Amino acid sequence: MRARHRAALFATSTMTGFGIASWITRTPAVRDELGASIETMGIVLLGLSVGSMIGILGAGALVRRTGTRPLVLVGGALPVLGMLLVALLAPAHVAAGVWAGLFCIGFGSGVAEIGLNVEAAAVERQLGRPVVPVLHACFSLGTVVGGAAGIGLTALRTPVTAHLVVATVVMAGLAAFAATNLRPVARTEPVGTASSPPPRLRSVLTVQVLLIGVVTLAMAFAEGAASDWLPLLMTSGHDAPEVVGSLVFTGFALAMFVGRSAGTPLVARFGRAPVVRGCAAVGTVGVLLVVTAGSPVVTAIGAAVWGLGIALGFPLAISAAGDHPTDGDRRVSVVATAGYVAFLAGPPLLGFLGEHLGLQAAMLVPAALLVVTVCIASATRTAQSGQRTGEAR
Repeated sequence: MRARHRAALFATSTMTGFGIASWITRTPAVRDELGASIETMGIVLLGLSVGSMIGILGAGALVRRTGTRPLVLVGGALPVLGMLLVALLAPAHVAAGVWAGLFCIGFGSGVAEIGLNVEAAAVERQLGRPVVPVLHACFSLGTVVGGAAGIGLTALRTPVTAHLVVATVVMAGLAAFAATNLRPVARTEPVGTASSPPPRLRSVLTVQVLLIGVVTLAMAFAEGAASDWLPLLMTSGHDAPEVVGSLVFTGFALAMFVGRSAGTPLVARFGRAPVVRGCAAVGTVGVLLVVTAGSPVVTAIGAAVWGLGIALGFPLAISAAGDHPTDGDRRVSVVATAGYVAFLAGPPLLGFLGEHLGLQAAMLVPAALLVVTVCIASATRTAQSGQRTGEAR
């Protein structure tokens, strides 16, 4: 049953990545279907961001009230509904309907991300081996498959409705599999004493959790920066065709998938904190290669190094936050929320800086955050055995 439960979590994460990549690759086609101006398209795209932010910020409170299963179920169903709305209403020129569809995708994905990370961290505590990195590898796998399919179907001039309906069917299949196999693990209930209040009344914002939050924020910021701006860096900075920009982004996503898939043996051999430190250092090198690149080839190589470097940072920070016998769920919720807010808010900030300083110069911000991560990576160290059984930290 544990294996089926893990498979359900992985299926939901794969579905989320696949759906988002499918949408991203057809954004220009949807714009053309709507006949939207840049300003109107900006408003339409806001539906995804608004939905994601509300879902992420609300999920932290919901997970304590309802548990993780309802969040994962909602996170599986709403993106399917949203993708279907976009597929059917874009050709009908209903911009408000597309906005609503993107809101559903964003809200469902945001809620699911928190629920999935909290549950995967709980499974990880129970099994005593990495699970969160595999969860994030599945998201990257979905992104790679969805991006590659989108590039191919775009090249074949497949109508956007046909593409997104097929994507909806694939997403619905993964969501249905997850819904029938979710069996959340039992939690250890916090216990209070006369002299010690129950943990739920105690703040989990310790110095360690705050530092782990900074690591998560830095890694999510770097991932969001690459996802949103790498294609534009290729087209505006190197005059490359749009398909090249999409290929570079897909290469970045593929590098993240490889890093997350191959990361478990590294953690087992070297420990969590050294791997986080090494990842941040490699990611910094990748970002600096992109910033200083004088050719599209070097930029593409830098993007791959960037993706490989940051691949494990976010999931290992989530694992570190969950490494507590009673407060793991709350800690993961806080840290994951900080990371996903950075993922969403970081790219617009970089866009503002890029407008005044240039996109390549703006990429120095994620590089600086990765350098900070190198310095504080020890906060993600694995708990000692005594701590795992409930001793004070």
